[in-house]
Amino acid sequence: MRKHLAFALAGLMVAATAATSVAAEYDRYERGPRGGSPEEYVPPPPPRGVYAPPPRHAQYGQPYFFGHLGIFDPNGDSDGLNGYDSGGSFDFGFGSRVAPMLAIDGTIGGYSSKHGSDEARVVPMTIGGRLILPHPFIEPYVGAGLGLYFSRLQEDPRTGFSGIDDTSTDFGGYLSAGLDMWLNNRVALNFEGKYHWVTPTFQTSAGNNIDVNMGGWTVNLGVRVGF
Repeated sequence: MRKHLAFALAGLMVAATAATSVAAEYDRYERGPRGGSPEEYVPPPPPRGVYAPPPRHAQYGQPYFFGHLGIFDPNGDSDGLNGYDSGGSFDFGFGSRVAPMLAIDGTIGGYSSKHGSDEARVVPMTIGGRLILPHPFIEPYVGAGLGLYFSRLQEDPRTGFSGIDDTSTDFGGYLSAGLDMWLNNRVALNFEGKYHWVTPTFQTSAGNNIDVNMGGWTVNLGVRVGF
């Protein structure tokens, strides 16, 4: 009888030891990476880089107003505005920062030039885009656009030439480069150079049609104001 009791006690001890071992393993599993023992928790590796949000003026969909005043330097082509003096230019419009590196602009403006009593005037109405290098303070950019150019040329009759006083509406385009100097998150000083291409056809007083290059450089200083 004692021998059977000894075997029974030994079996109970073995079973208890096994149950304790299983409970310990189960407890370690439960207290592991899901938030248990700090000695056994291994944190994930840190990210390789820290995300830096874009400047406030580079936010997606931010609209803005802009305006410029400057000078117009006419082309010197023989079939263009050769001999014309530098004149004035202006433009204004609205745009939107559709991405941190891209903006779309709609612009209307004007530039003019004179040569004595002769005068050339152009009013561009364009839409274009700008590729921007984002920065919190100084943002350089390049751009291009297309649109309608409303031109007028007035030239007095000369020796062998009957003169022109005519208007024309034509498709034209431009390339631009500039930079914004942000004073705060909403207001920037803007410097921009833009070259316009447009070649309207005018009718002389004698009834002849001639093509005249009415393009050239505009160099402007202005402001950009975000809404």
